[in-house]
Amino acid sequence: VNNLAVCSSNVMNPVLVDGRYLKSVNQRANKAIAAAKSYEKIRHGLKTTDRIKSMYLKRNNRIADYMHKASRYLVNQFVSNDIDTVIIGHNAGWKQDTNMGKRNNQNFVQIPFNGFIDKLTYKCQMEGIRVICIEESYTSKCSFLDNEECCHHNSYMGNRIKRGLFKSQTGKLMNADLNGSLNILKKGCSLSTNGPIPYINNA
Repeated sequence: VNNLAVCSSNVMNPVLVDGRYLKSVNQRANKAIAAAKSYEKIRHGLKTTDRIKSMYLKRNNRIADYMHKASRYLVNQFVSNDIDTVIIGHNAGWKQDTNMGKRNNQNFVQIPFNGFIDKLTYKCQMEGIRVICIEESYTSKCSFLDNEECCHHNSYMGNRIKRGLFKSQTGKLMNADLNGSLNILKKGCSLSTNGPIPYINNA
């Protein structure tokens, strides 16, 4: 999970929020916590200590701080571009249904995405920006550039050819998360590929 968020709009260029810092915080903290737990269990037969609890708290505080700053950055972008509605793609229970391998699952599940959505939502509402959450199934599988309907298909018009890169039926390449973000935008406001999306039409 390299991107915390990717935002698309019909009035501004895409905005990407880097998620690698959060991965790094998680990985370093998990390694240190695992070592501390092993030491305490072997030496003292303890599963947790005040020091271990403090390590968890420090990790959680660093993640929360980054999410506050990231959500504020996005809302500032929305305000400066006069955006009045934000559409967020979200699936209930998405953390529990993931299977990306042990390390990726650990990074994904331990990052509180719902908390990020909450922070983004209340900051938007403070600025008078409406927030709509929609169900995002198939938005990452279907091809935005091919105007493919976001629903189940026996075969899809595009495909992810490698990590982070999506290829359309016509051979055009784009960031895979951007493809999903644009499909969420289209699904949320019935925006077609013929609409005013300058950074796509001028590509």
